[in-house]
Amino acid sequence: MTRTIIQTENMGFTYPDGTSALQNINIEIKEGERVAVIGSNGAGKSTLFAHFNGINKPTSGHIKIHGKPMTYRKEELLQIRQKVGIVFQNPDDQLFAPTVIEDVAFGPMNLGLSEDEVDGRVEEALKLVGMTGLEKKAPHHLSGGQKKRVAIAGILAMRPEIMVLDEPTTGLDPTGVDQIMKILYMLNKEAMSIIIASHDVEMVTQFADKIFVLHDGEIIGQGTTEEIFNDCETLYKAHLRPPKSAELLYMLKNEGFPVNIKLTVDEAYHEILHALGSQSYHNLLHLVKDDLHHKLLHSLGEDKYHELLHLLEENQKDVTSS
Repeated sequence: MTRTIIQTENMGFTYPDGTSALQNINIEIKEGERVAVIGSNGAGKSTLFAHFNGINKPTSGHIKIHGKPMTYRKEELLQIRQKVGIVFQNPDDQLFAPTVIEDVAFGPMNLGLSEDEVDGRVEEALKLVGMTGLEKKAPHHLSGGQKKRVAIAGILAMRPEIMVLDEPTTGLDPTGVDQIMKILYMLNKEAMSIIIASHDVEMVTQFADKIFVLHDGEIIGQGTTEEIFNDCETLYKAHLRPPKSAELLYMLKNEGFPVNIKLTVDEAYHEILHALGSQSYHNLLHLVKDDLHHKLLHSLGEDKYHELLHLLEENQKDVTSS
């Protein structure tokens, strides 16, 4: 049975100045899941994440890690922060040492580990994020994507079970986004639970298998990727929009095309191909005058016609690549 790793029950948080940031937060995250918390800027995502390793303490309700309510004792917080690593939205808030190697080593050193153990963890973490060879580089001389990877390495060196990333792709170019997402997929395949906050719905559709929608400090929706991004009312309430591919298919559906809503570009492409195939199949039936050809098309049927379209598509790809 899959364990619950993080659970909140009626959790709320109010800042000392009286600003209410979170209300009645009830979420459950299980071991090995890829989870996204989505919401517009100011929805409360960063405030929520700061509760996952005890940076913030709820002013109402409570949070459990591995089924145990946090008590916020110093010894307990140290253990929790080894299990739950947080990568901040801005890596400059996390990187402070003169060199990359010193920055990544900071966490393990504060655990009182031996020098050999620290060196081993640092080497392993930098290798995992593709930053080997830049150990002596000053963090402020790195690109945005490199800084993100060093920040992730610093967390990995602590050997956490859960990694929490606040807007992990913000400010990165497409190459930087791909590098970060590959790292997260790799870590998840090695049984690490990954939790991200983002308003980048295109990225979330491809990454997450569970989504929570946060708006004005409240969870207003939760479910699978398909459930959330087919619920336009909840998305618009949270000041979010469906992925572009889904929006396109909604437009086609409203115009009478026989399409289902898909979330990724690849899925949308095949859905449109099927819709066009269906239309062209029926057009062919009307155009073909020869009785034998007409009977053959009827015998073939729409499904087989779709299969032929895919075969033709694959053949065209092979011709183009050769």
